[in-house]
Amino acid sequence: MRGRKTSLRVALSLEDRQRLEYWTRCTTASAGLVRRCRTVLLVADGFPLVEVARMTGMTEKHVRKWVRRFLDEGFEGLKDRSRPGRPRIFSPRSRAVCGKDRMRAARHRRSVAVPVGLP
Repeated sequence: MRGRKTSLRVALSLEDRQRLEYWTRCTTASAGLVRRCRTVLLVADGFPLVEVARMTGMTEKHVRKWVRRFLDEGFEGLKDRSRPGRPRIFSPRSRAVCGKDRMRAARHRRSVAVPVGLP
């Protein structure tokens, strides 16, 4: 394997490896989490950071960041952290309660029906 050697070494237990592999195969996991799990697995397999960055579509800086977070915090370090910014307007709960009613009411209005081509 080519590339500069790094001081980051990841030694995974069997349970940790299975959990990371599970998340890489899981269809309901976010794409970011899957990419981070794959990154940790590749570093644990001995690939250089530059090669891992190329294979996962990340920069070497981000690969180093996620591996360091995994080593420091475990699986909690791979999850997305909350970000600053405007809070969500609609929560998932409010969408389920009144989202269908709003769509049903908008569909029956003449102003929406005419541009779509409905009588």
